[in-house]
Amino acid sequence: MSYLITRLLRICHIVFGLYAWLIFIALSLVTTVLLAVTPYKPLRRMLTKATSKLVFNLTGTRLDVTGIENIPNGASVIVANHSSYIDGVLLAAVLPARFSFVIKGEMAHVPLAHFLLQRIGAEFVNRKDTSQRTSDAWRLLQLARDGESLAFFPEGTFVTEPGLLSFHSGAFVAAVRGRLPVVPVVIHGTRQMLPANRLLPVPGRLAVIVKEPVHAHALDDPTPKLMQLSRISILESLDEPDLG
Repeated sequence: MSYLITRLLRICHIVFGLYAWLIFIALSLVTTVLLAVTPYKPLRRMLTKATSKLVFNLTGTRLDVTGIENIPNGASVIVANHSSYIDGVLLAAVLPARFSFVIKGEMAHVPLAHFLLQRIGAEFVNRKDTSQRTSDAWRLLQLARDGESLAFFPEGTFVTEPGLLSFHSGAFVAAVRGRLPVVPVVIHGTRQMLPANRLLPVPGRLAVIVKEPVHAHALDDPTPKLMQLSRISILESLDEPDLG
């Protein structure tokens, strides 16, 4: 009996995974066309936010969001843990539409994803080429100084093993130079839904916890302290080990 239940559960997971990918691909294609003809970036971002929400609604995925009031009305820098490819779609559905996502440069080689991200004002960062990395860093600093709200996954990548990886400093340097508060964000459930070693997602419940902002101006030696306090804040609500 337990074998039959296990087999049925596996079949249900496969059906859900294929259905979820079908929904995501279909909505991505429609969104691509709409983004191509929508003239203003704020409208394109609102469209992307609505589409991201629709992905979760159509797959019956429950989103629990707490602390959204902690995001300042003005410009800020979001830093979130990174566990899955779902994380970007989840934050796009949850965060205010004004945020520019900072994306690893490898995504520039994925045609459809690159077009979508470019049309909503995402910023690509090359982590391998030293000269390009420096240029990208200066561009982000200028955006922060201009009051642009930025969203980072400071780990830079994700792995199958649960835990918070070491942070890259870019988000925190940008926050310090732009005099912007850093808002730590904790994502739960995406690693279980679609881990790094699996192609098909499984049903699950996702949660986003927005923590209180950390302000650099109140800190001595602000960049490393900002990084440290943000890590501590995320780890307090993550229920995963510190791999850094």
